[in-house]
Amino acid sequence: MLVDEKAIKLLKELSESFGPAGFEREPAKIVKKHIEPYADEISQDKLGSLIFKRKGKAERPRVLIAGHIDEVGFVVSGIDEKTGFLTFNPLGGWWDQVLLTQRVMIRTQKGDIPGVIAAKPPHLIPEEERKKPVEKEKMFIDIGVSSKKEAEEMGIRIGDPVTPWSHFSVIRDGKVAMGKAFDDRIGAFIAMEVVRRLKENQVSHPNTVFGAATVQEEVGLRGATTVAHVVDPDVAIILEVDIAGDVPGIKPYEAPAKMGKGPSILTFDSSMIPNQPLKNFVIKTAEELGIPYQLSQVARGGTDAGKVHLSRAGCPSVVISVPTRHIHSHVGLLSLEDTENATLLTLELVKRLNTKIVESFTAI
Repeated sequence: MLVDEKAIKLLKELSESFGPAGFEREPAKIVKKHIEPYADEISQDKLGSLIFKRKGKAERPRVLIAGHIDEVGFVVSGIDEKTGFLTFNPLGGWWDQVLLTQRVMIRTQKGDIPGVIAAKPPHLIPEEERKKPVEKEKMFIDIGVSSKKEAEEMGIRIGDPVTPWSHFSVIRDGKVAMGKAFDDRIGAFIAMEVVRRLKENQVSHPNTVFGAATVQEEVGLRGATTVAHVVDPDVAIILEVDIAGDVPGIKPYEAPAKMGKGPSILTFDSSMIPNQPLKNFVIKTAEELGIPYQLSQVARGGTDAGKVHLSRAGCPSVVISVPTRHIHSHVGLLSLEDTENATLLTLELVKRLNTKIVESFTAI
């Protein structure tokens, strides 16, 4: 079973929305609009993260299922006096080599302005220098003007946010989605799908579920810090993307997960070692249901779980991810079957997480 047509429309809307770290209001409004019919309560922290609650049979345990809605982007750092070309700083991690000739959108007080990331033409660069990758510090955004005055007249100013310009599409007969910002609107999407199905199917669950669309993950897991404080969860399932290792040149030990082989369960990253009984519970549940899964690790990088698992006295946390190719670029690819299986697994975990099981995660 793949994601249904209604859900695909939501995923497209989320993917194409404008929301780099610190500027997430547009995707947050989309989340709020679509989740209102299914949530018992909707609230937010003062950083901008949304929390959508679905009541079960008991107030506790409180189960947090969260995905972040910010995307990697840029912020305008300057306007060249003579040319009007824009310099920029990154919001989140970017690999310089994926930037040149890519289209972007700048959001100004006068509206959105398209541009392209460019640099000095290779025809004018000495041969030895042409062999080296161009660093983003030497790049600029061209919006088609010829002076700082023209750029300012269009509404450009320092501090304006910038995102990749990339349309969402479904390829391979509906099996694969292609677009921007899957990191990590696919996680927020799965959290929303779980809450929707709890409501539509009147699913009984022995807990209270708090879905969350967190902000500013790409610049330091900031929304996760405030959401965890507000929710005070007893257990957390963080929904993310994983680095799909089925790309030429990647060794299996560098990125074990592959697109289309099932959601991945994180065993280690630089921000969190998951609660081991919880991790094993997730694995056991997947095996009992016949849901394909992969075990994964990320030597460099982290997720919102890095902050959630340290909240207050600590919170048993685990990360379930959709393996995604080409993250932190203008175009990523992921399997909609993996997405559906991640949703089914998360939903089943919610149905099983009662007080006795959650307390067992921290029992000595």
